[in-house]
Amino acid sequence: MKAKPVLAAIGFAVLFNLLGGASAGFSGPMSAGQWYQDLVLPRLQPPGAVFGIAWTLLYTLLGIAFSRLWLAPPGPGRSRALGLFALQFALNLTWSPIFFGAKAILPALVMIGAILVAATVATVAAGRVSKPAAWLMLPYLLWLGFAFMLNWRILDLNGAGA
Repeated sequence: MKAKPVLAAIGFAVLFNLLGGASAGFSGPMSAGQWYQDLVLPRLQPPGAVFGIAWTLLYTLLGIAFSRLWLAPPGPGRSRALGLFALQFALNLTWSPIFFGAKAILPALVMIGAILVAATVATVAAGRVSKPAAWLMLPYLLWLGFAFMLNWRILDLNGAGA
């Protein structure tokens, strides 16, 4: 593998992890916060440490996928894939501030549904430019589906005003 693709993959992976971490960090104390500790959580809710590990891995995979798109030959498909990718990632960065920062369970559920739809569309667009990029996004789509289910169960168990 040439140095440019490797450096781009590393650079975007680091950038995406920094942005994801900043979004989470600016949202408040997360699982350490009293509001979150008082919630009734679903049985399938993983321990807090699992989320940090999962998101680090997912943001790394997303960074590598994005680098594949970034380095693809110019064209309308590439531009569309990059734009859709940026949109879904921007939406992704809003979930933690909505759920943990605003303590808004229902709006967070709506947002994660929008993220899942946008990420699915972005993955399809990415696949038209780079099959490996689309495959790298697949674990993210699966995790978003799981996170949607968790968010829905938290709403179900606690109500919108929790």
